[in-house]
Amino acid sequence: MDKIFRVNMTDLTTKIEEVPAAWAGLGGRGLTSTIVAAEVPPTCHALSAENKLVFAPGLLTGTAAANSGRLSAGAKSPLTGGIKESNAGGTAAQMLAKLGIKAIIIEGAPKTGAWYNLAVSANGVTINEEKELLGLGNFAVIDAVEARLGKKTGVLTIGPAGELKMTAANISVKDPDSKIRSHGRGGLGAVMGSKQIKFISIDSEGAKAVTIADPEKFKTAARAFSKALLDHPVSGEGLPTYGTNVLVNILNEAGGLPTKNFTTGQFEAHDKISGETMYDTIVARGGKHKHGCHAGCIIQCSQVYHDSEGKYVTSGFEYETIWGLGADCCVENLDDIARADNLMDDIGIDSIETAVMFGVAMEAGILPFGDGKGIIRLLTEEIAKGTALGRVLGGGAASVGRTYGVTRVPVVKNQGIPAYDPRSVKGIGITYATSTMGADHTSGYTIATNILNVGGYVDPLKKDGQVELSRNLQIATAAVDSTGMCIFVAFPALDIPECLPALIDMINARFGIALTGDDVTNLGKYILKTEREFNQKAGLTNVHDRLPDFFKTEPVAPHNAVWDFTDEEIDEFWNF
Repeated sequence: MDKIFRVNMTDLTTKIEEVPAAWAGLGGRGLTSTIVAAEVPPTCHALSAENKLVFAPGLLTGTAAANSGRLSAGAKSPLTGGIKESNAGGTAAQMLAKLGIKAIIIEGAPKTGAWYNLAVSANGVTINEEKELLGLGNFAVIDAVEARLGKKTGVLTIGPAGELKMTAANISVKDPDSKIRSHGRGGLGAVMGSKQIKFISIDSEGAKAVTIADPEKFKTAARAFSKALLDHPVSGEGLPTYGTNVLVNILNEAGGLPTKNFTTGQFEAHDKISGETMYDTIVARGGKHKHGCHAGCIIQCSQVYHDSEGKYVTSGFEYETIWGLGADCCVENLDDIARADNLMDDIGIDSIETAVMFGVAMEAGILPFGDGKGIIRLLTEEIAKGTALGRVLGGGAASVGRTYGVTRVPVVKNQGIPAYDPRSVKGIGITYATSTMGADHTSGYTIATNILNVGGYVDPLKKDGQVELSRNLQIATAAVDSTGMCIFVAFPALDIPECLPALIDMINARFGIALTGDDVTNLGKYILKTEREFNQKAGLTNVHDRLPDFFKTEPVAPHNAVWDFTDEEIDEFWNF
């Protein structure tokens, strides 16, 4: 039977608990949000001892199901003030699942200034004082932990940004190449820093194969599911070849590529930072254009990017980061963007929030637009060192906007709006406005249907159907986030009839149950309503489900589109 590992950082004790019956059918986001909602006072300070940090593998994590190696992390967000779930690849999720760990709950905060590491094994959690690795970047931490505990050790770590409790700090996860994947968005690295935990190590010795109630049914369903992923043109062809950065040229053509801090929808130098250019660069330099973020990933949308001398620079080089530092900051040099991506990984700061922040910082005059070298300098000399300016920058886009009196600040619930202009792609605007997590494209990825014609087509420039589209996708995404699956399984799930039934069949075969499609939909609805109830108690109401005013008053080229939804139309989202 799976267990709950609970860690109390106030009295430095740990215990192993049985899984409550009400939690037995939950995993991933469904479990982290349920625990946070049940155990964290909604009005608490997110960096206080009252907040809790929860890690949970998904329902299918640890099995042979393709693309099921995602780990969810949850807490009250110090950035948005509401509930937060973030999921990431890497090695940790599968290790925890195979150790029979349903969730790790970290509560309290140390009474002294001492810092610690947590060592997780099949026998429980050990709390150890940590002195050696404080102040180090994430890459050095992973190297040191591997030297100390062995190459196979799983690692969750925070960099200097997390130690300094910057609200854009993330939690970094060791990947199969001993590089980094991230629990980004929402400032969860600051929460881990508030618990004074530098890193968590995972020893998989004693790990067992995940028990499958009906192995033959599982194998049949898993084969059908994998086939669907590989047969779809997006998950089987586009993403493996060009990565998520395939979207630069597509969004530029659609007029939905936010440029120069959201002042226009197209970037003149888009081809210099496009997925096609990145592919050619990677191949020419001997990198990897196709690469998985965890074992069992068959989409392989990640990549390994080298410099001109063939040396490693970064991996998991994503569209949102490249868009943010590229088009939004008008940086045309892909090598500068890659170097900045590496630095953000090492510092442990969210590469979406920080990219949006730099767009606002350029509008504030801190740097000129296009200054890629200046971005690198501010990352290394200000943010990493926690100077006064660095702390303002490390607080994200809204922090810089408030400090410098900028009015064009693209945030919702204090979180930066990523990668898609909601005036030109209206469905994603509904997602940004209504997501329980603040502006988060992954909460309900309407780009699939608005732009990529996946699951049908809803005209991105018209209001018709956008609320329903975002609602349906947010419900589905909340459920998928509970399985441990990558969000990109949504592409075949929307288009290939065999895909979603195969996913449900795998869950049923894993646990010996009989879920239906309606049950999965109801799970998604339950998660959204649980998260919204927490947010309402925390003080986030429907008036916070709004985009900044400049989207209404400033038309964006080339379509001269504006955000034209009324408050009443936005509020219709929650009528389910």
